[in-house]
Amino acid sequence: MTTRLIHISDVHFGVEDRGALAIVERAIAEEAPDALVCTGDLTQRAKHSEYEAAAKWFGSKSLPVVLDPGNHDMPYYNLWERFTDPYRRYRALKSKVGGVLQSSDVVLVPLKTTVRAQARFPWSDGVVTPAALEQTLRRLASLEGDARTKIVTAHHPLLGPAGARSNPTIGGDRAFAALAEAGAHAVISGHVHVPFDEMRSVNGQTMRMIGAGTLSTRLRHGAPPSFRYITCGPEGQIEAELCEVPLAS
Repeated sequence: MTTRLIHISDVHFGVEDRGALAIVERAIAEEAPDALVCTGDLTQRAKHSEYEAAAKWFGSKSLPVVLDPGNHDMPYYNLWERFTDPYRRYRALKSKVGGVLQSSDVVLVPLKTTVRAQARFPWSDGVVTPAALEQTLRRLASLEGDARTKIVTAHHPLLGPAGARSNPTIGGDRAFAALAEAGAHAVISGHVHVPFDEMRSVNGQTMRMIGAGTLSTRLRHGAPPSFRYITCGPEGQIEAELCEVPLAS
């Protein structure tokens, strides 16, 4: 037996691609996956109306829904709320539609890569704080000896493109090496709106990085909307299949 996931990211309700979402809905109906995983940027500006649209869409799915917050999911116009309780709206959505994947093949471990503000602008790129990394490492440590495949879910890729001079995710190199050493087999993410699937190494630690594209109209670098099927068996068995959505002519 294996566990089959549909991995989506960067839906950006408010500027979502309804045609692409319909294709994901069809895939859920036809493939009957074990869970739907969305790695952040559920909304465009974290408006109440956008969260309501997200709740309606995710809430209509008859399978576990696993969510992570993205940088777009903190209030954009209400700075008071962003600085005092930036994840309030996200938490309300997760309490309505979020679920837990129960599987004998794979376990999903979240890593928060978003912060309410940072010492650079714009605040869109990732930051892995020591506290966030420690929380994820504690969860991985509790899984020592567990034969299931361990996948870390995050919004931002932990590393930049191969060959890039710098890493846009602050603390990403440290986090990548620590997670791989702690037994994680892969990290799945989004943010860049361009899919990728590659093995990377940092400080002698190797791990697979898998990224979904976007399901919004905010396309980048000529990449169409996309999502992934991820099929998992125990002991690090991972098969990832990219599904690109044809652009309307």
